Amino acid sequence: MNIITYHYDSKNIQTGILHIGVGNFHRAHQQFYTNALLEDKDQQQWGICGVCLLPSDEKIVKSLRSQDLDYTLTICGRDGSDEVHRIGSLQELIWGVEDPKAVINKIADSSIKIITLTITEGGYNLDKETGAFILEDEKIQHDLKNPNTPKTVFGFAAEGLRQRKKKNNGSITILSCDNLQHNGNTAKRAFTSFIEAQDKDLAEWVKTNVTFPNSMVDRITPATALEDIQRLNNKSGVEDHAPVYCEDFTQWVIEDHFIAGRPAWERTGVEFTEDVTAFENMKLSLLNASHTLLSYPSFLKGYRKVDQAMEDKDIVKLVRDFMDIDITPYVPAPENTDLEKYKHTLIERFANHSVSDQVSRLCFDGVSKFPVYIMPNLGKMIKDGKDITREAFLTASYRHYLKYKTDEKGHSFETAEPWLTADDEKLIASDNAFDFLNLSPFKSIDLRDSSKFASSYIQFVDKIKDQGISPVLESIVK
Repeated sequence: MNIITYHYDSKNIQTGILHIGVGNFHRAHQQFYTNALLEDKDQQQWGICGVCLLPSDEKIVKSLRSQDLDYTLTICGRDGSDEVHRIGSLQELIWGVEDPKAVINKIADSSIKIITLTITEGGYNLDKETGAFILEDEKIQHDLKNPNTPKTVFGFAAEGLRQRKKKNNGSITILSCDNLQHNGNTAKRAFTSFIEAQDKDLAEWVKTNVTFPNSMVDRITPATALEDIQRLNNKSGVEDHAPVYCEDFTQWVIEDHFIAGRPAWERTGVEFTEDVTAFENMKLSLLNASHTLLSYPSFLKGYRKVDQAMEDKDIVKLVRDFMDIDITPYVPAPENTDLEKYKHTLIERFANHSVSDQVSRLCFDGVSKFPVYIMPNLGKMIKDGKDITREAFLTASYRHYLKYKTDEKGHSFETAEPWLTADDEKLIASDNAFDFLNLSPFKSIDLRDSSKFASSYIQFVDKIKDQGISPVLESIVK
């Protein structure tokens, strides 16, 4: 296969961006745009220094270092044709477990103008009910008291910014690339809350020297399993220990509030705007919410790949009705966006056989996803007296998934919910299905107060348990 490779000389590239969280999405999205931009000689100060902070990052760090940080990105077309790109924009890689001082020094370095983040929806350490930063967290408490030996992203950022301020190394932008509504506002609340609690002088400096633009990111990027590595390498002919694959659709919309300069990413397809709200509302309400909607019923039906689930006419009808009937009334289309075409494209993207995303990835960490993707529009629907059948069915499916951990084919499975609290575990274990409506991700609305929602939910709980997921779904979509 012909590999599309970069032509710039890495020796000429400087690092102007520090990225925390070098996962698959970052390597398929931000690195992809930046790699293309580095071909322009006037943009070669924008190479990326990757930072990994977790012990579990050891494998990816060693894999990338073994091949001079280069890797392959396979872009899987909806028409079945693939492109393989060689990505070289990752110029440095620091593992905080191994060398924490290097992370701090790099944040303080005057050449770094932007810190970008993919630390997941749950990584901002905010209370899901109040939105307040959780200062009581054990690791946060450690970092507040031991600023020189941080363990969290907030502690590292604070110490790096403190050194930056001390050395008079200039202003900086912190850009979240996580799937959160107003992710820049979220990042600002989290980082400034920590810094305010640790260092009042630094907090004052941050007010005038750090900006937090909002952004909207979109590219379906599955986790890469061992069998995927072999499959991708067989196709590309490259022995890559850290390949990534993704869909052919990509979008990145960013508010243009960069205090220390930025790459000319618009040359490679990034959209800059004064207000990202309409774009992120469209994406979170349609793509991410639909992913959550289809994930638990699909998993309970026995599907493990999203494209396989999208061959099920009942799943497709559930998703399409959700988009058209439930969500579209609450999604004003951004400028120059055809909403009907966008929804049609989403169905195509979900069904992409070349990507074949994992249903388990969509199920992962529902506790962080429900408050962001489902609850805002559900609250509006309840207030407006709308039909909430699909939302009640989703909630009942989520409970069944968490409580019984067995699909309708009799296969047992483990759930992955890193942010469940001890109280949540008790609510899941309870045989009184009403208790589940007190789960932490639902706290923004008292779902029990809506008799229409609660009674529909209870009916679905009983029917799913007695009949199985398939006949219940069939009754909804027919």
